[in-house]
Amino acid sequence: MSQNVAGRLKIGLSACFQHADPTRSLFTNKTLQYVEQSIAHWLMSAGAMVVMVPCPTGETARGDTKLSHYAEWLDGVVMHGGADVWPGSYGETPLKDAWVGDRIRDLYDLALVEAFEQVGKPIFGVCRGLQLINVAFGGTLYQDIETQHANALTHRDPVSYDKNYHDLVLVEGTRLSQMYPGVTHTRVNSIHHQGIKDLAPGFEVEAWSYPDRVPEAIRRVGRHNGHGSQGYIAATQWHPEFHKSGSEITTVDDTPILDDFLAACAAAKRQPQRWRHRMPGQIRDRAARLLRQALLRR
Repeated sequence: MSQNVAGRLKIGLSACFQHADPTRSLFTNKTLQYVEQSIAHWLMSAGAMVVMVPCPTGETARGDTKLSHYAEWLDGVVMHGGADVWPGSYGETPLKDAWVGDRIRDLYDLALVEAFEQVGKPIFGVCRGLQLINVAFGGTLYQDIETQHANALTHRDPVSYDKNYHDLVLVEGTRLSQMYPGVTHTRVNSIHHQGIKDLAPGFEVEAWSYPDRVPEAIRRVGRHNGHGSQGYIAATQWHPEFHKSGSEITTVDDTPILDDFLAACAAAKRQPQRWRHRMPGQIRDRAARLLRQALLRR
């Protein structure tokens, strides 16, 4: 990639939230928005310029900047990990208080996906990002894999955290399998307790956990798919940014995944979309409007 600043891709990164907390000693009772360092550095490793996309609404909001402005300006967006998705986002009631998730972040993330989808910019999701994309386009989730999926593996170990691994099987004939020629069985990190139950229409599973078959990678299919398209959307349940070459545990190399996404961003930049379009299947809940209403109420 060109080292010239003007030639570098500008990639948006969704924000994580720490909501206002009167007991916090620093930034007392202030809402914090932040990114996790590893994923920013992962994108920067290929020369991309990374920009956190802050939520533009809330009680301190000023000015007229919108998520749609970021979508017009940036070349693509990555939806990264974090809190559980609120079950209400896919029409369910939380089975436990601990699984209530973060409704405000859901609305922000849904609105962000909506904004980039409307201008045809590539979207990539990691962990929660995969779950949120699936929900945005009409899919559902296991609120807790261990209790809702028969013979489930340990998909999240709070002690070992990113050192928890399981096997992965790539689906033959998918774009992901083409990126790893000759590989059908590998290993990935696993840091989640929720996962895809019903796949969103218009998407395909590109990889499954083995042997319990929880979807681990998805991609939108059909006429919108592929490099140069105006609708690249893909996601992994594992964290490719946590991959470390030469570690004792061999996990799937992150490089082809990053190169694939950035190539789609570069293609979209060369052939920008001239019009807005409706998504194949409406994004849930008219996200941008509901985000503004919910945050104003707060």
